[in-house]
Amino acid sequence: MMFNRRQALSLIGATSAIAAMAPLSFAQTNAKVVVIGGGFGGASAARYLKSLLPNLSVTLVEPNPVFTACPFSNLVIAGLRGIEAQQMGYDGVAASGVTLAQTRAIAVDPDQKTVSLESGATLQYDRLILSPGIDFRWGALDGYDETTPDLLPHAWKAGPQTLLLRQQLEAMEDGGTVIMTVPAAPFRCPPGPYERASLIAHYLKTQKPSSKLLILDSNSKFSKQPLFEEAWRTHYSGHLEWRGPSEDGRVSRVNASEKSVETDFETHTGDVLNIIPPQKAGMIADLAGVTDPTGWCPIYGDSFESQLVPNIHVIGDATIATPMPKSAFSANLQAKICAIAVARLLNDEAPEPTTLANTCYSYITPDQAISVVGVYSNQNRTLASVDGAGGISPLNAEAFVRETEARQANSWFDTITQEAFG
Repeated sequence: MMFNRRQALSLIGATSAIAAMAPLSFAQTNAKVVVIGGGFGGASAARYLKSLLPNLSVTLVEPNPVFTACPFSNLVIAGLRGIEAQQMGYDGVAASGVTLAQTRAIAVDPDQKTVSLESGATLQYDRLILSPGIDFRWGALDGYDETTPDLLPHAWKAGPQTLLLRQQLEAMEDGGTVIMTVPAAPFRCPPGPYERASLIAHYLKTQKPSSKLLILDSNSKFSKQPLFEEAWRTHYSGHLEWRGPSEDGRVSRVNASEKSVETDFETHTGDVLNIIPPQKAGMIADLAGVTDPTGWCPIYGDSFESQLVPNIHVIGDATIATPMPKSAFSANLQAKICAIAVARLLNDEAPEPTTLANTCYSYITPDQAISVVGVYSNQNRTLASVDGAGGISPLNAEAFVRETEARQANSWFDTITQEAFG
């Protein structure tokens, strides 16, 4: 079914209204908040907190001077966008009054409320917000360790890996085979592999028409599946093949030197291999003690405070925030809700429930996109879907509908980067 956009936008607007009203009730404080991780979640949280509480000391810990965004990076891989369009600095964050610590956080002491930095400094906090993104579970896929991406890129953290995969596609001779492997969920950006598959298939169709992409997937179902499958039939017949677990698509081993992968019954050899490995929360989350045995971080839905360690909040891809997906939109909105909750807690007020939403766009061609919308409540400190709200783009839509969604995707990207980085 096509989602009720008016209802979804109304609920999203309600969230924005709550955020806009929040500063009116806050007394100023000289407390200290440390934010670790400068992506869409962390940068947004730091800036938003400073706007809510101008007297608050907010320090953003991020070792990289330039952030490279994952959303739209699949367009870079397909040769449709320059990597520079994905890159943002932190001048806007600093201009908002946030202190930048361009070094790595290496330890957290929840009892002393301190963060140790690679530079040798120690930061004291009253509240700590972690937005560490993801790390990879090296070794969980036999044959794929820290050294393998130099040969078989994952490109699941945007930057040099994005360019490496693009270069390998460009260097491949026409008639070659590209293999993409998808791990079992959960992982960052649930529809990301399938958007990437669409855009790689477009590149092959237009630049190397005798070539083919084989997707070996550990998941029998995936986000926006009917829409992607429709797009593949319409645009990429003969250039893309998807195999799920029932078609022997689950990969158990990688052989980097031979450029091959093994399933239960077959060995597949390719010219370019894109191996997306199993994932977990970024390392600092584990060091802070906020991960559970799954490797992800359980949180309370009204404040994003850790269920395991008090005074530490976790936002973005690292969280267990089901049914909210691991997406940039989610991270940005979670940052705002978390910032409001932290401001209230620093003023000895309890967090208040609200409405949250997520919209995720995926390109299926260079100028067409599809989307999914989810709307959520956090009543009783638990995240849950709102019945009757949300949905996905319609099937069998006219081209102008898909083209409109692509323009909306561009507007969303411009808006979220401005909110996070200024």
